[in-house]
Amino acid sequence: MPHPSGGPSGTDTFPALCGHTHLFPGARCRVQGLPDPGAFAVKPRPLDVDLRFSDGVLVAARLLTEPGEGSPLVLAVPAHTTAAGTRIDARAWRIRGLVVREGADVELVVGALPRS
Repeated sequence: MPHPSGGPSGTDTFPALCGHTHLFPGARCRVQGLPDPGAFAVKPRPLDVDLRFSDGVLVAARLLTEPGEGSPLVLAVPAHTTAAGTRIDARAWRIRGLVVREGADVELVVGALPRS
């Protein structure tokens, strides 16, 4: 179920469960509670997500779309610290795939970092 982000844009924030303590190419995060997951997978839009990593750490992140048809999706994740104390720098990850799962879940498949 979406909950207000409290931000000026009035967007909703959705939980995203990640199977590891950090992101890497091939990692997967399951976005939950999207009102129309099939439509989102076909035509993604910018989205605020609360990444919940396997160690319980919660990080507010943003799924961004670039202008233009076929442009890559990017997951912008701020710097954070794992539960074990490892510092993770802020990064923007390309999303290489979206997969609709049971219910209202859409799985993000993380790709390589975009080139600067």
